[in-house]
Amino acid sequence: MSSDPGRWMLGNLNRDYTDYIAASSVVVAYDWALTFGQEVDLVWRQRWSFMTALFLSLRYIGVLYAAVFVFCEIMNSALWCTGFVVNGMLGVIMITRLFAMHQQSRKLLIFLVVIFLAITIACGVIVVIETYQILGEDLILPGTHQCLIGGNIRLAAEYWLLGTAWEVLTLCLVLWSAVKHFRELHQPWTRWTIGDYFAVLVKTHVLYFASFATVSCLQLGYLSPAIADPTNVGTRTYGGVLQIFSLVQMFILGPRLILDIRKYHAKLVANSDAGIAMATIIFHECAQESTSSNV
Repeated sequence: MSSDPGRWMLGNLNRDYTDYIAASSVVVAYDWALTFGQEVDLVWRQRWSFMTALFLSLRYIGVLYAAVFVFCEIMNSALWCTGFVVNGMLGVIMITRLFAMHQQSRKLLIFLVVIFLAITIACGVIVVIETYQILGEDLILPGTHQCLIGGNIRLAAEYWLLGTAWEVLTLCLVLWSAVKHFRELHQPWTRWTIGDYFAVLVKTHVLYFASFATVSCLQLGYLSPAIADPTNVGTRTYGGVLQIFSLVQMFILGPRLILDIRKYHAKLVANSDAGIAMATIIFHECAQESTSSNV
């Protein structure tokens, strides 16, 4: 049992931090409940593919993440390992989207795979080092058992700088592709097919990048001595906001990179089927009128 006031403050900050994690988990659960009907129609009932596996993994890793945060030893490692695995899957999704947007260019695919593997290996090394250098320690207080959460700030900064470099690269390629396809949006035969698909791809990517950039800036903010000080009350709010944005980026906007495209495709197919059905009805009405006039 500890009577050190500083440890009591750290324990309170840690307890408040886990409260923020619980709150952010509720946000993820709410989004899951909100889009579960779409998930069933657009994912579970459709033909399964590699993208289906990635989507379901992203969705339900978030559920497992929320379930294990109570154990600090597990959570402290999960903060790194979960982020590494999830960002790896999101990188594969980005490569697939860019491959499609750039008309399945093999040269671009090879370039992206090489860069992605190099960054992933570097980030993997950082995750392994950080896992073995976890600074959390058991803290026993009256009526509770807590484990303080720590980490190597410099390693975290290097990790997020590498991730940010990858995201900036993908955003530049998306914008480059958007400029190349700008003229195609004005062509009658592509206006309502390629153009709209492309608009959905660009919109979802820009939104995802904005969330990742926010998380990255917040993570790099820990380089500030004022924020890095665990005894600072402002650290509690800062860490809570970071946790909420991190879960939204990984487990809400990440899966929507796939879900929104499928949603638009289903809408396009439904409108096409409705148009065909309407044309069929009109054709039958005209045929009946023609037959009546002939009689």
